[in-house]
Order: sequence, then C-alpha cells, then structure tokens
Amino acid sequence: MPKEKKEKEKERKERRSVADEIDRIEEQRSRCQSSLERAEFRHRREQLLDEDRQALEDEMTIMNERIQKYEKELEVLRGENRRNMLLSVALLAISALFYYAFIY
Repeated sequence: MPKEKKEKEKERKERRSVADEIDRIEEQRSRCQSSLERAEFRHRREQLLDEDRQALEDEMTIMNERIQKYEKELEVLRGENRRNMLLSVALLAISALFYYAFIY
C-alpha cells in the first residue's frame, strides 16, 4: 500500500504545471517565513530558560535552512518557467512567420 501511495503522489507532482509548483513553494516559504518571524519575536520578548532558548534557536536555524531551500527551488522553477515562456514565444513567432509566408 505505501508504494502505491508514493506512486500516486509522484504522478500528482508530475501533472502540476511549473506555475502551480511555484505558487505551492511560495506558499510554503511564506508560512515558514511567518513562523520564523513569530519565533524571532518570541526570542526577543520572552525570558526563556537556557534549554528553551537553545531549542528556539535550533528551530529558527531549521526554518532559515528551509527558507533557503525554498528560495533555491523557486530560482530553478522560475528559470524553467522563463525557458518555457521563451519557447512559447519562439513557436508563436515561427507560426506567424509561416502563416504570413505561405498564406499571403
């Protein structure tokens, strides 16, 4: 059963468009950013025990790493989206060129 679930999830990921994937990752990054801001606020305002403070700092480090990972993924996806857009424009230009060359 778990193998089937992984395959279905993989198929769902493959069916997503680049724009949908960008939106999903931006949403995750936004949630992580707001969690980080809440943790930083708590770190500044509250008097915490040493182990609580250390746990909070560890959590903030993990969130920073996730945000960086999401930003790298977004950079890659935006590059892919840009490439797809240029390909679409090139195909449109070629189609228009053939249309005007052979129809007129």
